[in-house]
Amino acid sequence: MNIDDFELIYKNNRKEIKNKTLIKTELSEFLGEKNVSIKNADLLAYTRDSSLIALNWTIQGKIAGLPDFITWPETKEQISKILKLANKEKIPVIPYSEGSGVVGGSIPIYGGIIIDMKKFNKILEINDKNLTVTAQTGINGMNLERYLNSKGYTSGHIPQSLYTSSLGGWIAHRAAGQFSTKYGKIEDIVMGMEVILPLGEIIKFKPIARAATGPQLDKMFIGGEGTLGIVTEATLKIWPYPEKRTLISYSFPTIEDSFNATREILRENVYPAVIRIYDVHETDRHFSEVENAKKRVMTVFVCEGNKKLVDVEEAITREMCEKNAGINCGTGPVEHWFETRFRVTETSTMSPYKLVYDTVEVASLWDRAARIYHSVVEATDRIKGNLLITAHVSHFYANGVGTYFTFGGVPPKGVSDLEFYQECWDSIIKAVLEAGGSIAHHHGIGINRAHWMKKEWGTAINVMKDIKKLLDPSNILNPGKIYEDIWKGGVE
Repeated sequence: MNIDDFELIYKNNRKEIKNKTLIKTELSEFLGEKNVSIKNADLLAYTRDSSLIALNWTIQGKIAGLPDFITWPETKEQISKILKLANKEKIPVIPYSEGSGVVGGSIPIYGGIIIDMKKFNKILEINDKNLTVTAQTGINGMNLERYLNSKGYTSGHIPQSLYTSSLGGWIAHRAAGQFSTKYGKIEDIVMGMEVILPLGEIIKFKPIARAATGPQLDKMFIGGEGTLGIVTEATLKIWPYPEKRTLISYSFPTIEDSFNATREILRENVYPAVIRIYDVHETDRHFSEVENAKKRVMTVFVCEGNKKLVDVEEAITREMCEKNAGINCGTGPVEHWFETRFRVTETSTMSPYKLVYDTVEVASLWDRAARIYHSVVEATDRIKGNLLITAHVSHFYANGVGTYFTFGGVPPKGVSDLEFYQECWDSIIKAVLEAGGSIAHHHGIGINRAHWMKKEWGTAINVMKDIKKLLDPSNILNPGKIYEDIWKGGVE
């Protein structure tokens, strides 16, 4: 296998390392030979994350970014030594675990050292009185949840990527799971953590229910995408495994009706664990056999927990749905969702047909949600070559929602797949910002959104950059993500 046979997409960003042999020798001295690799097969395995366009590139013989070294540290002290060496040699370092991110957050666009966190996979403690679990951040999400379930608990954090994501990845990207309306997002669940800073210093934020001890410095690392530090251990909230689960589904005439019904449910301080709204196009794709959902907007609910509370939540949920022109569709649509919720084969089958296909999740307050939906659909429909724009809404708050768009098409003649991909992404993000929304809900920034951060944050982006420079003066930790525009085009 010859790496030179692959076309490197971000080749103009990559920094060549002159003394590779000496650096590998030094890495091997404190990691051990088995925990360092420069083999072509290993390097190729870490050239991409799960961004859908990266699958197209693989089929075409292209790779996004190429690392120089792969490491598998086993202790926090070893990670600290890697970072100190990287600072001395001015080599980029990219934290990596399961590689399930979809915005390019772990792609080594500047080359450098991959720190694979998979050996940080231990569950350290469950505390029943505090309702907490402490675990290392390389642990696989499903392994963590299965262990908790076996002990009578749930983490409440169940992303679609549960089988292929890690605790560290959730923290890095401010992840949200399918049951987040009841249990919260990862930033609501994390109570304490251990972090290794870019210069190698190890710091620890003790787990605490709540404290008034100055600014919450620990929260800065949630969503940092490995640019400010590497989280090695975290303490999370857990809950007793639910006593009862009730499945509910209703269809509505319009997406506005479904928004009104769910908003009114939440206003009553009722939080179904799962709420999912499918626009007419996605309803037709996923629930075509449901007669009561023809040309309508399907909405599914899962209420779970204490039996008495679930019964109350079900009654209020049904009342608000029927008040807003909802038609009962039974339990079948929710059962179908449970059966298919971890399947991602639909997206992976598009590449052989030369389709450019991706998903973009955004956030908004309630008064802008419908406007954002229609604006994005109209803007993306206008792109030459785009064949698909649909949406579902999967994360809810008393104050707003997270909407998840899917687009797909064939680049017109003379337009590369990357140019078409960027045009679709930029069209969606621009429409969201103009309608008053936020550019990301739970996948993070990575490469795909980095050039929009100035618009999203305004002058606060300068403060973010100052913090980055303070903690990481040599800019070695996951460079090119969040703070820097590496794409041509976009908004300056």
